[in-house]
Amino acid sequence: MQSEADAARPEAAPPRRSARASVAAALSTSLEWYDFFIYSTAAALVFNTTFFATDSAVVSALNSFATVAVGFIARPIGGIVAGQLGDKYGRKPVLVGALVLMAVATSLIGFVPSTQAVWLAPTILVTLRICQGLAVGAQWGGAVLVATENAPAHLRGYYGSFAQLGVPIGVVLGNVAFLLATAFASPEAFVTWVWRIPFWVSLVMLPIAFAIHRYLEETPEFRAAAARAATPQVRRSPLFEVLRRNPGAILTAAGANTVGIVFFYATITGSVQLVTTYLGVARSTVLTWILIACVVMIPLVPFFGWLSDRIGRKLVFGLGSAAMLVWAVPMWLLIASSGPDRIWPFAVAVVGAVVAMALQTGTQGTLFAELFPPEIRFSGASLGYQISAIVGGFAPFVTVALINGDPANAWRVGVLIVVLAAAALLCLQLISRRRYHSTAVPAAATGAEATAAR
Repeated sequence: MQSEADAARPEAAPPRRSARASVAAALSTSLEWYDFFIYSTAAALVFNTTFFATDSAVVSALNSFATVAVGFIARPIGGIVAGQLGDKYGRKPVLVGALVLMAVATSLIGFVPSTQAVWLAPTILVTLRICQGLAVGAQWGGAVLVATENAPAHLRGYYGSFAQLGVPIGVVLGNVAFLLATAFASPEAFVTWVWRIPFWVSLVMLPIAFAIHRYLEETPEFRAAAARAATPQVRRSPLFEVLRRNPGAILTAAGANTVGIVFFYATITGSVQLVTTYLGVARSTVLTWILIACVVMIPLVPFFGWLSDRIGRKLVFGLGSAAMLVWAVPMWLLIASSGPDRIWPFAVAVVGAVVAMALQTGTQGTLFAELFPPEIRFSGASLGYQISAIVGGFAPFVTVALINGDPANAWRVGVLIVVLAAAALLCLQLISRRRYHSTAVPAAATGAEATAAR
């Protein structure tokens, strides 16, 4: 006869379910990040004139990038709400809800009239950007936990990395959309209406959300936690519990992750604004090299996730922070030396950057998830990740302010990243060695589990 403890123990996930969950996580995050990133690209290329035109190019860019940051401020709120719901009612419904919210908000951005037509247009734009931020904040934890909690314990780094594949794939999709838009439209048509098409494309997320709702099972670890349900504390508030029991894990995770987000957005958005506005490089050339760099990043993400199963999450993640520390200043000096007939420094800079980013991106989802027990994991992992996003969201804004219209000041951005990378390495050392994982771990997997904890 099966005991109550046995009934509450997570069953081992079959390989087919692990693969299906990882594909669902990759699809959902790719589309979510596509939507979130195309806003940043549009802010760099067109919003400064469509919604925030002034007599100063710097002020217009600052105003445009300030709205990018608004989405990041909303992300922790989305993470908090989703954490409460995801720890109580399941990972899958929260993921589906986030996809629907993102699809609706992004497609509506494509319909916002310019400021010249409607003076409230910037307010409408900011409101929809907030909705995007709420959706991403809700989605990230759901996708990561769908992937990791359906994975075999000794391959969680590998399967969990598929949720993180959405980052480079989202950038690739977004850049392809804008490259096509610029290639087949005149500059005037692009600024007037063609930029809206990539936003309308996001409606494709709705059938994807339905498919996930229809065919994806809830994770075994959530079902086991629900079967144990029920301590009064968890019933009362997963958020309260994670703040009471694991505040250090939340703060150190946020501190370790901040440099990666700043590094990423300074690269894919801040550098685009610099070289197209002040160095005379064509939009299509810049977007092409960002696209190529992210294509290079795509296979690196699961590779480094797999490597973290072999040599440890903290080690691989820390190598990413160290690489950012070393590469930051040379990278921005290279970017500043680019020009219309001298694109190779920009290319070297961004391709080198994605290698450093992939080290962190491939491991961060699983690393953060394993810091918290299943019953409060959604809340804890989401908070750690999304708090760092508040700082990271200001990266394009800060990049513009530090450079201040003079490419010779680009080295300042590199110094900022060096400081953040040093702080990340310190936080990583403080991250607790304790990890929470399924009790249904085959004996043969325990060695890899111990290694991954390092």
